[in-house]
Amino acid sequence: MRTIKNIVVHCSATRPEADIGAAEIRRWHVEDNGWRDVGYHYIIRRDGRVEAGRPVEQPGAHVAGHNADSLGLCLVGGLDANGRSAAEYAPAQWAALRRLLGRLKERFPEADILGHRDFPGVAKDCPCFDVRRWLAGEGNA
Repeated sequence: MRTIKNIVVHCSATRPEADIGAAEIRRWHVEDNGWRDVGYHYIIRRDGRVEAGRPVEQPGAHVAGHNADSLGLCLVGGLDANGRSAAEYAPAQWAALRRLLGRLKERFPEADILGHRDFPGVAKDCPCFDVRRWLAGEGNA
């Protein structure tokens, strides 16, 4: 098993009404980007279902320069109805994210949990909330 230094939270940059999951994101990444598979290891749908993406044993394609030692989780959403950055995730997603992160921290206790936007050189707001503050109970949900 590879060493995991970071668990990275992302968003799909879709509006609240977009009911998508691993199959749709896989199609975007493979057909549109030319990648060999979906870039994320887990996708959390609007209803809170967690879907498997790329196998954990394989590096993802989600943070340039950090894929070899990280896991990528994607929350479906991240935009409001007008297409602006917003952490308007469903309550079931917040709960699923907390459970998934708990399981992953048990498996990879040394890993830091970050948002995509926390990496140097990332100009995106992804996942549209401060992951560290949220984990500390100061955040959005």
